[in-house]
Amino acid sequence: MPKTMINCPNCRQPIQADVQQLFDVGTNPAHKQILLSGAFNLAQCPHCGYQGNLATPIVYHDPDKELLLTFVPPEVSMQRQDQERIIGNMINQITNNLPQEKRKGYLLRPQTVLTLQGLVERVLEADGITREMIQAQQQRLGLIQRLLNTSQDSLAEIAEQEDKMIDAEFFALLNRLGESAQLSGDQEAAQKLADLQKSLLSSTTYGRQVQEQTKEIEAAVNSLRELGNNLTRDKLLELIIQAPNDTRLSALVSLTRPGLDYSFFQLLSERIDRARPDGRARLIALREKLLEMTREIDKQVESRAQQSRKLLEAIMLSDNVEEAVMQNLPGIDEFFMQELNKALETARGQGDLEKIGKYQKITNVLDQLSAEPPELAFIEELLDSPDEQTMRKILEANQDKISPELIDTLTNILAQVESSDEKELAARLKAVHRMVVRYSMELNLKK
Repeated sequence: MPKTMINCPNCRQPIQADVQQLFDVGTNPAHKQILLSGAFNLAQCPHCGYQGNLATPIVYHDPDKELLLTFVPPEVSMQRQDQERIIGNMINQITNNLPQEKRKGYLLRPQTVLTLQGLVERVLEADGITREMIQAQQQRLGLIQRLLNTSQDSLAEIAEQEDKMIDAEFFALLNRLGESAQLSGDQEAAQKLADLQKSLLSSTTYGRQVQEQTKEIEAAVNSLRELGNNLTRDKLLELIIQAPNDTRLSALVSLTRPGLDYSFFQLLSERIDRARPDGRARLIALREKLLEMTREIDKQVESRAQQSRKLLEAIMLSDNVEEAVMQNLPGIDEFFMQELNKALETARGQGDLEKIGKYQKITNVLDQLSAEPPELAFIEELLDSPDEQTMRKILEANQDKISPELIDTLTNILAQVESSDEKELAARLKAVHRMVVRYSMELNLKK
């Protein structure tokens, strides 16, 4: 996003800021998540220290939902005709980016929202997320905050009182908060959230259900692991028939979906034909359940694949492929990689050099991102040192690698290991951390 020169909302001094007014999901699917996150149009003034959101007209467009929303903050001091001109220009840009067959009547009837919160709610409502759902999410956030701030003695009491609210959505939110804390490097917050989750798993109704489901999934994994390379369709059929409950059955189906093919169901049908009348009904019901489960899995897989194809198409249409990949990293997963590899093979088969070049650029960016950070390789080398004298020699030979990034990486790894049972590794990491910090200070004193 290009930098724009604006006046600081507080001191009116000129500053540079990233300003985005048009959020067009049709040209970049990441625009939706950016809007919902609130992490846009942020200003930081080097003169007065002001930090906050900039007030600016916004247009949001989602062609799949035929949704066109406009928002002009009340604090924007702008004549009505100027507002209409700016909004009109953005809508014209949207229209010009659409193929002729997708230029529909909704583009002539943009919906005006009065607040930024109202804009977010309208976007969520189009996804089937009602205001009541949003309020419920806010209540869950409030409950998590209460539980984090309470004593261990009171935690069980609050959890019992709010047992109904601590459901699948609650644990999903707790997970997301923990992941965000990890990514931001806030190890203390991440550990508190992990400890809270562990406590709630054993003290709430839904938590105990999750624990039971986890045991069944582990049992399914172990039964398949025991068979190893000896797993055949006949043995898989026996495992499925003997599954003690639907949770175990669902886990087995998810783990072995490729094996539940025509030949497998033929074996099951033959088993039904040979069964006695009292057992035949159970096997027929099992077959129907398996067909339903496999259809649902296939449906979910195809839905994920379609999303990945759509994202890949959007990245390919962008002017800057590498930048588009970085903007859409949250949506890039194993399904995206499968679609990318298939598309690359198709382009090679067709000899389409332009597409091959773009697909290769996407692959190169992802390869660079997945490569092991150089700091980790250096830390591993230091950990392998037999003594402090050898470690010192390695540091002296690699002074260019002694950086704040190395120390930060070491600190984060040490915090994670210390919270686990890896006592020996933690002790070695402490020794490395101590040596690196000491040597870094020596280098700084010489400058």
